[in-house]
Amino acid sequence: MDDARAWLEKIHALEFDRTVKIMNVCGGHERSITHAGLRGALPTWLELVPGPGCPVCVCPEEDVYQAMQLALQDKVILVAYGDMLRVPVNVRKGEVRSLAEAQAVGADVRPIASPLDARRIALENPDRPVVFFAAGFETTTAPLAAMLAEIVPPSPASGRGAGGEGKPLDNLSILLSGRLTWPAVAMLLNSGSPGFDALVAPGHVSTVMGPEEWSFVVERHGIPAAVAGFAPESLLAAFYSTLRQLKSGERFLDNCYREVAHPGGNPTARRMLAGTLDIVDANWRGIGVIPNSGYALKPAYAKHDARLLFPDHADPGRRRAGEMPPGCDCAQVVLGKIYPNQCRIYGRACTPRNPVGPCMVSDEGACRIWWAGGVRVAVDA
Repeated sequence: MDDARAWLEKIHALEFDRTVKIMNVCGGHERSITHAGLRGALPTWLELVPGPGCPVCVCPEEDVYQAMQLALQDKVILVAYGDMLRVPVNVRKGEVRSLAEAQAVGADVRPIASPLDARRIALENPDRPVVFFAAGFETTTAPLAAMLAEIVPPSPASGRGAGGEGKPLDNLSILLSGRLTWPAVAMLLNSGSPGFDALVAPGHVSTVMGPEEWSFVVERHGIPAAVAGFAPESLLAAFYSTLRQLKSGERFLDNCYREVAHPGGNPTARRMLAGTLDIVDANWRGIGVIPNSGYALKPAYAKHDARLLFPDHADPGRRRAGEMPPGCDCAQVVLGKIYPNQCRIYGRACTPRNPVGPCMVSDEGACRIWWAGGVRVAVDA
């Protein structure tokens, strides 16, 4: 805590005659900032802007809808990370609008914590198809890639399946909704009106992919950037670094998470990602298609690709670029254009108990985080 106080004193010693906005990309960063009360401890001229670092929030509606239909109509065992179960889709009143509601009407939907849980469930149910609805950024997609690398069909010479216990997991398929983090930030910067003066890059993603993945922020756009961990002292060090850069005119990528985020990232994780997945253009809910921002299974893993195995429920007509549920401003929150409590339905129609938009669902969603932090009243426009 002494380190945090020291960084706070250094930040307060700086003087700016204008508002300075720092975007923190990661939902985990936003949670740490809010729970530690950092906004209230920082100077009034400094604003921290939540960014697009919530994979649940940007998972396309058509993917959630397809997962629901697989569970309801094909009677698969549908497994997904817990937050995904409560994400709502746009349907007529009275229809099932989330995986949790599908579960309530009899679908076999199971929350899991890791790809190992999906593998275990598939091994325990060899006569039933198991679909893993896998939404996430690089941090959670890397373990999925490692699992895929293990369940490739066995070679005839080995006589042994790679899926564990000598059995290939032919009944396990993946409905992948994986996303890369940096292209969303690149999109904001390329727009000409990013809405922030400096960037704090996500620590966990940098641990996997390497801090240097964020060097484009400095090199191409001249914007100060720093990688941060999740403790207050690491975040405050990153804030101070970017503010000093703004003051001095220097521009560099600072690594304030050196104990974990090393140059080059995690070589094994990167090798697994490159060996099992392709990078493709991908739709982000409420935002639209961002080039080279998504993951897809390589052709060698076609027998485990739920999009190929269950094509009937893929509904391109549900792709609604720029659209959230009526009145919901989640897309603007994700892009850092407004704060959560500036949404028209924040705390009114939309609460954690009854979420309308995805940002009120996940622990990494800015609306849910602000609500948990005690912000219960919307700001009237």
